[in-house]
Amino acid sequence: MVTLKWSLVFDKMTSLLQGCAVTMEISVLTLIFGTILGVVLALMRDSHIKVVSRLAQLYIWIWRGTPLMVQAFLIYFGLPNLGITFSAMTAGVLSMSLNTGAYIAEIVRSGIHAIDPGQREAAKALGMPWHLEMLRIVAPQATKICILPLVNQFIATIKNTSILSAITLTELTREGTLIAYNSFHYFEPYIAVAVLYLILTTIFTQIAGVLERRMA
Repeated sequence: MVTLKWSLVFDKMTSLLQGCAVTMEISVLTLIFGTILGVVLALMRDSHIKVVSRLAQLYIWIWRGTPLMVQAFLIYFGLPNLGITFSAMTAGVLSMSLNTGAYIAEIVRSGIHAIDPGQREAAKALGMPWHLEMLRIVAPQATKICILPLVNQFIATIKNTSILSAITLTELTREGTLIAYNSFHYFEPYIAVAVLYLILTTIFTQIAGVLERRMA
């Protein structure tokens, strides 16, 4: 007869919550750096300078077309062979940010293209400089269009942090794995991890719903 030991989960809840905190820290940093990178890549992608546009397109193709785990392995395990070493936290945030930036670039680019081209043409006809056109006309409307996809990307980022347990980063999944390895009970810790992820993603799903209703 199988006996489940839920006391393992309750005894180690502090460790699991610390893992949640690390997961959220990684996710927030990834969203910040990934958004900055994504905006830059989106503007480069739409540049009239072909070399700049092609470079952004190449970057997006590579980082969207290869697995995040492989990217994290290359940064954490591969770069030390070239004399470049990062801590697990730095490597995790860096790999997540570089990967997420490629996806956010397409979100931002779609938001920019969704704006009526006539508005931008009118701005040019009025002699408005490019930076003012982007700041006063494009950015406010594109932000409204992009905010919900960005929240969804943030939710995906929270779940993707579980991959970083493979590079020894002690986030939520690795905390659950350590509990499982030390106790030889796997069902209970991973159920607890799944529930905590579900709670985190549900919170931000509800936030996305509120934003959607307010922006309707």
